[in-house]
Amino acid sequence: MAPAMRIVFGLLTFVTLGMIIGALFQLAFIRRLEDSYGTEFLSSRRLHESQSIGNLQLPIGIPHWANDKEAEILRIGYVKPEIISWSPRIILLHNFLSTEECDYLRGLAKPRLQISTVVDTKTGKGVKSDVRTSSGMFLSPEERKYPMVQAIEKRISVYSQVPVENGELIQVLRYEKNQFYRPHHDYFSDTFNLKRGGQRVATMLMYLSDNVEGGETYFPVAGTGECSCGGRTMKGLCVKPIKGDAVLFWSMGLDGQSDPKSIHGGCEVLAGEKWSATKWMRQKTAS
Repeated sequence: MAPAMRIVFGLLTFVTLGMIIGALFQLAFIRRLEDSYGTEFLSSRRLHESQSIGNLQLPIGIPHWANDKEAEILRIGYVKPEIISWSPRIILLHNFLSTEECDYLRGLAKPRLQISTVVDTKTGKGVKSDVRTSSGMFLSPEERKYPMVQAIEKRISVYSQVPVENGELIQVLRYEKNQFYRPHHDYFSDTFNLKRGGQRVATMLMYLSDNVEGGETYFPVAGTGECSCGGRTMKGLCVKPIKGDAVLFWSMGLDGQSDPKSIHGGCEVLAGEKWSATKWMRQKTAS
């Protein structure tokens, strides 16, 4: 074998082994998160004496919760809903995800991130656009069967009151410094996507990372005040990305029509990385 061929063969072998080792480390990390699922509910409970839901004080140390899988899945006593707007309808769900769940979704997504796209109104297909400068991926139908993903999806269904089967696959996104998403609507303007489950009714936007400067979720026509969006003062309402929190908002009004006030965007990230996961919910079973 010629010396040049030996060098090429050696490099290919080295790269292949590196990819295999990296994949094994990634799988081991995800497996550890799977094994730890459910332990945070009990360990965190010992660190607090009580947790409030609205005006109701609940003791975290209620003994029967230790064997209540339903309460664990729904994070009863941890999730605290806060209505921040009635028009458009927006609810901020504090502590919606556990730290393990946030890290788990990031771990699944990181190796498969690609440049994000937007829906073309004529074809209904995803196309690259300068209105959205992030990277992302969708969980697969197989990953949707994972216990931790199933728990998250059930929680989304209960808090949104939309059946699990009406939800699209979860999308995980990463916004790096200077990246953003211009204000837009989540409901469809094309007929192509409407055939696959009907119109989008609501969106659950979950934050997966901390220590982000900027990167707020911006609702331009919600509220009557001003807020900070990517370091700029804007009219409207802004939600700061805090790890574990989630924003539930409706793209469809109570009259069954698409709500133009649900327009929203992702403010520019000034420092750090903003990770989020999005679940869109349809009128009918999503296909």
